[in-house]
Amino acid sequence: MHLDKFLWTIGKIFLNLNKYLRKILIYFIFGDFLENFSIIWNKKRMDDIDRKLLTLLQVNADLPLSEIAKRVGISSTPCWNRIKKLEEQGVIKYKVSLVDKEKVGYAVTVFLSISVSNHNSDWYAEFEKVVMRYNNILEVHRLTGSSADYLLKIIAKSIEEYDAFQQQLISEIQFTGMSSSISLKEVKNSKQIPV
Repeated sequence: MHLDKFLWTIGKIFLNLNKYLRKILIYFIFGDFLENFSIIWNKKRMDDIDRKLLTLLQVNADLPLSEIAKRVGISSTPCWNRIKKLEEQGVIKYKVSLVDKEKVGYAVTVFLSISVSNHNSDWYAEFEKVVMRYNNILEVHRLTGSSADYLLKIIAKSIEEYDAFQQQLISEIQFTGMSSSISLKEVKNSKQIPV
């Protein structure tokens, strides 16, 4: 009985509040709940500030925190907390420096298509070991809708170096078909993910 009176009193007080105060109160009561609810259900909720942060950091992660905060319109401490939260959630995976491959001698980019007949787990485990062993294999993709099963992006200092490398791969990977496509010109290579 006492609980009913208490809830009735709280309800009357709430209804008598200014509509703006009601909105603020609802935000503080339910805002924290919804944030925790989304974390419990492993949903990564992002707002416009998070999107601005991600866009900015993808262009230049070396900016000072004060400049990042200024550009997204919040103070430094909340900005730092948001960046850390995005890192903890795995949204921000790494902070790296991008190197111009041609300036360090890698003038050739090759896309190597590989077709295989044996798709069992033993073959895949061995394939994965081989491609992880070589740093000049930049990307590996398993494909569908193509005659090839895998596509590798490989860099080399020369065609001769690539040819020797491909011969090495031939001795290490079981396959039914292999085809190399050499890039004549890189038209676009963006590392920025639209958010």
